[in-house]
Amino acid sequence: MGNEMVTTTSSAVKSRPETERKRTEILKAAIEIFGAKGSTNGTLADIAEQVGMTHAGVLHHFGSKQKLLLEVLAYRDQSDVAELAEQHIPNGPALFAHLVRTAFANALRPGIVQVYTVLSAESVTDRHPARSFFEDRYTVLRREVVAAFGELCAQEGVTDTDTIGHASASILAVMDGLQLQWLLDPSAVELAEASEFAIQAIVNGVLRPGPRIGTYVAD
Repeated sequence: MGNEMVTTTSSAVKSRPETERKRTEILKAAIEIFGAKGSTNGTLADIAEQVGMTHAGVLHHFGSKQKLLLEVLAYRDQSDVAELAEQHIPNGPALFAHLVRTAFANALRPGIVQVYTVLSAESVTDRHPARSFFEDRYTVLRREVVAAFGELCAQEGVTDTDTIGHASASILAVMDGLQLQWLLDPSAVELAEASEFAIQAIVNGVLRPGPRIGTYVAD
């Protein structure tokens, strides 16, 4: 019995890299399918066909379409921080530079951007499986951007911080909105450069606010 247990454990260890490789292959196929068709019209059968598996084979790895959907979103987030030392977005003012780098990275991976844009839009519908994911995501990101602004304002001696909440939500909104415009017409929008401009403008608007828009309107 002892030898049998050793063999089973050894076999499991050996199969783990192959299992991870297959899971990654399925996730990449799901990104393509969900990005093109949405989570409702994109099926597990479509994904299975793309990776040369059966429907049951995909279910073996992920259990259900809903679980696969959430794994796709997690995979997207993991890819954003894969090269960072702590595999987590930076804290403090360095977060703003990270957001700009993410925009430049996104310009090179339209498939992941597409599935994120599609699923985030779909998540506002009733009982969508990704709704809680995006609610939590925006809550956490707003909190971290607010904290980054707080540190930056303290460093720059800025005491009027009433606009930080608006600015934090605006940075996330402008990044997602530019992604949508870019997906619709890549020739009209330079995703990375436009994102960098917007983030810099919003940060400067908190640190060195200019005149309100109404002052530009002639009486």
